[in-house]
Amino acid sequence: MAFVRINPFIRRRARRWTSAALVVLGGALVLTVVLSDSPVPRRSAERPPAGAEPIRPTGFATATGLPAPTTEPPLTVVPPAANLPVIDYGPAPRGFPRDPAPMSAVRLGEGLRPIRRVAAYDAPGGRPRAFLAPTISGVELTMPIVARRAGWVAVLLPSANRTVAWIPPGPWTTMALRDLIVVVRRTHRLHWYRDDTLVRSWPVSLGMTVSPTPLGRTFILGRSVLPGKVYADTEVFALGAVPDDAGSVPPSLRGAHIGLHTWYHDRELGRNTTNGCIRLTRKGQELLLAEVRPGTELLVLDEFAAPNRLPGPGPIPVPVPVPVPIPAG
Repeated sequence: MAFVRINPFIRRRARRWTSAALVVLGGALVLTVVLSDSPVPRRSAERPPAGAEPIRPTGFATATGLPAPTTEPPLTVVPPAANLPVIDYGPAPRGFPRDPAPMSAVRLGEGLRPIRRVAAYDAPGGRPRAFLAPTISGVELTMPIVARRAGWVAVLLPSANRTVAWIPPGPWTTMALRDLIVVVRRTHRLHWYRDDTLVRSWPVSLGMTVSPTPLGRTFILGRSVLPGKVYADTEVFALGAVPDDAGSVPPSLRGAHIGLHTWYHDRELGRNTTNGCIRLTRKGQELLLAEVRPGTELLVLDEFAAPNRLPGPGPIPVPVPVPVPIPAG
C-alpha cells in the first residue's frame, strides 16, 4: 500500500469505519477510506486497552478544561480569529514550530484530547495559527504531549512531520499513553514497548529511496476496517505523518498519510519496497490492533539499539525563554 487516505468529503457526524476501496495506480495499491453512520464495525476508540483511563497530572488541564495549579504566571492568550483554518486530514497550515526533540526515544506518556474546538498556537502566549477539532474525519483526535509551560502544552501536530502546536488551557483533557512503537530503518525492525518495557519485535518493509518512510516521531491517528485478501483481511493504522516530499507521490494522492499495515505475503520483509508505509506481519498487525490505542507515539529512527527497558515517560519541560518558532517547511 502506498498511503492511507481518508475521504475529505464525508459527513462530520460519521462515527464508524465501514468501507474501503482499493485502486491500482502505477503498480501501487492505494486505500481510500469512507465513513458512514453504519453501526458496524466499531471504532478503535470504543475499545481502549487496559490502563488507558484519563489522567490529570499537575500543570495540565482538568476534565473541565480548567488549568491545574502551576508555579509559573499565566501567559496572555491571544483570541483566535474565527476564520482560522481547521486542521484536518489534508496538509497542516504552515507557521508552527519544529518538534524540539524529533528523534527522542523518551516515551510520551500523555496525550491531549480536545473536548471542543481549540486554537493551536506557534508558541506559549504566541500567535494562533489554526483550530483543532475533537475529531478528524469522524475519528476522535488524541495527540501526544511533548512539552509544557505555564499551563500550555505542546502536542505533535497531525498532518505534518516533526511539527508541534501549543495549546492554551481550555476545553481539553489528557489521556494516559502506555505504548511506544519504534521503527528502525537500517535494521528493518519494529519494536513495541509498553510502560517502557520491550514487548515484541517484528521485521518490516519500509519506503523506497524515492519515497522513504519519514524520520522522527509521529502518532497513530486512527484506524480503518479493510476487507480484502491484499491486506490479509486486517485493519490499517493511519499515522499523523505524511510524505516528506509531496511531489514523490501521484497528484491524486497528495494529502494522503503514511500507514502501518500488513500485506498478503511476507516475502518483502526486511526490504525498502513500499511508498513510505510500514508493513509488518499479519500476526504482528493483529496484535497491535488489539492492544494499541490511537494517540500512541510511533518513532522512526535510522539506528536504535532496542534495549529491553527505556528510561521513562515524558514530556520534557521546555526551558525559559521559549525559542523563536521556526515555520514548518
